[in-house]
Amino acid sequence: MISTEEITAWVGSAMWVLVRITALVASAPILGSRTVPVKIKMGLAVLLTMVVLPVIPKAPLIDPISSSALLITVNQIIIGIAMGLALQLVFGMFVIGGQIIAYQMGLGFSQMVDPQSGLQVPVVSQFYIILLTLIFFSLDGHLALIQVLSDSFVSLPVGTDGLSKAGMWSLVAWGSEMYVGAMQIALPAIASILLVNLTFGIVSRSAPQFNIFSIGFPVTMIMGFFIIMATLTTILPHITNQLSAAFALVKLLVAGG
Repeated sequence: MISTEEITAWVGSAMWVLVRITALVASAPILGSRTVPVKIKMGLAVLLTMVVLPVIPKAPLIDPISSSALLITVNQIIIGIAMGLALQLVFGMFVIGGQIIAYQMGLGFSQMVDPQSGLQVPVVSQFYIILLTLIFFSLDGHLALIQVLSDSFVSLPVGTDGLSKAGMWSLVAWGSEMYVGAMQIALPAIASILLVNLTFGIVSRSAPQFNIFSIGFPVTMIMGFFIIMATLTTILPHITNQLSAAFALVKLLVAGG
């Protein structure tokens, strides 16, 4: 005969696992997109909970209605959000890089809604986001994320212990890497278009009667598209390296608290 205490303990342990997974699904890229219905997100979180629950260490037997349970719940939310945020920053890196390129080539006015954030972003940024999403799935990034999630319950089991200070500082430092990576993406376009603008400046000074604005905008835009096409061979390894670094950071975050 199953007692009420055993039922309460089982429900409590499953609830904390569900809380961490739900926080990850809500904050992770692609899965946490605003275009994904909430019902699908919750269904995916419940499905992942049922999958990982039999293979992870059992949660502590604590009354779900207590101060300790509240602390555990808050820790699980923070852990899940931190794991999703580490991957979300990779997508933010390419959004910022695309914005810089778009403004340099004169396409800053051409914007569309980003399904990830629901904000208006240049079409160049959206191009990089689509490319990053396709590569993410082609490299089985979703399966790697599930594996890291399952391992997190072993290295950082459900309990009152949360993320360590070193892990939190690593996440903050990863935020600065987002801007560094964005500049690495946009630097070829910045340098190339700068040379084009310097050339136009020299022409306008040597031949003032020449209407430089009539050809400056289309030439700059064409040059920008050419740079995007020419740098695709370097963007693909960059995406792979950044995704690998993000998963390494996620593993560091949950490496024993």
